[in-house]
Amino acid sequence: MDTKDGQSSPPPHRKQAEGSTAAALKTEWRKALVEKRLGLADRGFRNDMLQRVMRVWLIERPDAVIGAYWPIKGEFDPLPALFRWQEAGLEEDAQGAQQHRRIGLPVVNKVDKTLTFYTWYPGCPMEEDAYGIPKPKDTEIVVPTLIFVPCVGYGPGGFRLGYGGGFYDRTLASLNPKPFTVGLGYDFAYLPHLLPEAHDVPLDAILSDTGVMWPERQMPAVEP
Repeated sequence: MDTKDGQSSPPPHRKQAEGSTAAALKTEWRKALVEKRLGLADRGFRNDMLQRVMRVWLIERPDAVIGAYWPIKGEFDPLPALFRWQEAGLEEDAQGAQQHRRIGLPVVNKVDKTLTFYTWYPGCPMEEDAYGIPKPKDTEIVVPTLIFVPCVGYGPGGFRLGYGGGFYDRTLASLNPKPFTVGLGYDFAYLPHLLPEAHDVPLDAILSDTGVMWPERQMPAVEP
């Protein structure tokens, strides 16, 4: 995969095995990918490219409420691109073509470990959740029709490697109708031997700094 920053790709591209070996390999993958993400020398370039991919991809989406996340551990930050999307919606509002667009950030339900999305906007009051991650304070609950999901890694079939907490899988399994889900991650996070477990829910699309990773299709070129 791409290594623009001059660092070697994470070593764990070995095939995933069964049982405890598979769990140990996922732990190894997580560690290697997070370390690489935290040490990126070309983070600004990659972030700019992925934000452009997001903006192009969103042009044809009809959604008025989108869920995202507050970036941690070197994750790509989707909020600047989404704020641009929201501003574009305000321009369309003036023409009567689009209802007001809203962005939601997740808050963990302590009882069932699922996620509820609360309205976020630049400058809105924030507080830390039980995991030390900033969340909106006392804003309105929203129900996204599209959710951007952070990926530590991702593999064939649209399956995602997360941190192992299962929050997104439980949330998506509980929602009806199910929102459209889009993974976000850097191109080097592709794991060709990642195998899904029974509880894993595949994503509907995956975007990276080099384009659409899943499903495999063409999209308009993004100029550097």
